Formats: sequence, C-alpha cells, structure tokens
Amino acid sequence: MTTTEAGAVAPSGTTGRDEGAPEPATHEHVTHGYHKQKAEHLKRLRRIEGQIRGLQRMVDEDVYCIDILTQVSASTKALQSFALQLLEEHLRHCVADAALKGGDEIDAKVEEATKAIARLLRT
Repeated sequence: MTTTEAGAVAPSGTTGRDEGAPEPATHEHVTHGYHKQKAEHLKRLRRIEGQIRGLQRMVDEDVYCIDILTQVSASTKALQSFALQLLEEHLRHCVADAALKGGDEIDAKVEEATKAIARLLRT
C-alpha cells in the first residue's frame, strides 16, 4: 500500500491518481501559498462536499431534473471560486517568490501557472 497526497491509502503499485492526470509538480519549499488560509479552505471544501452529497440525495429521491441542474451549477461555481482563490494564492506566494529569485525558476512558475489556468478554462 502507498499513501496518496491526500493521505488516503492506494493499493500497492498505484499512485492513487487518475490515469492521464498531470504529474504533481515538485516543490522545494514545504509551505504553500494557501497555508495561512488552510482552515478556511478545508471548511469551504467540506461545504462543497456537502453540496455534492446533496446532489446524490436529490437523485436518490427522484427530484425534478431542473432542480438538480440548478444545484450542479451552484456546486460547479463553488469549485471554480475555490480554484480561483487557490490560483491567486499561488501567484502571490509561489510565483512572486520565484520572481524574487529570478532566473529559470520564474519562467518555470509562470509556465506552471499558465498550464493551471488553461486546465481551469477547459472545465
């Protein structure tokens, strides 16, 4: 058994990640840009998780499809809002730190952020 990033145990020989998902970036420092707001982020994610569980309940209870779609839209917007907040923190912390260091590191961080933005736009 191996431990995934989220702390869940994955069967031996697997990474616990979806096939085809981008490889996680390696980072020199341990403190990430979201660290100061970690408790707030976890609270927000638990709220979103509750919305998803509510969607499951709605389907199980045969709720009208338009009402479910309304809740899907709300859940999607909540995840998008969370992603934008995380991106902003990444730019303010990780990219800004790389800019201070200069050199190739800033180019790598800008490319990394650009790819993350592209992934968000595809969703």
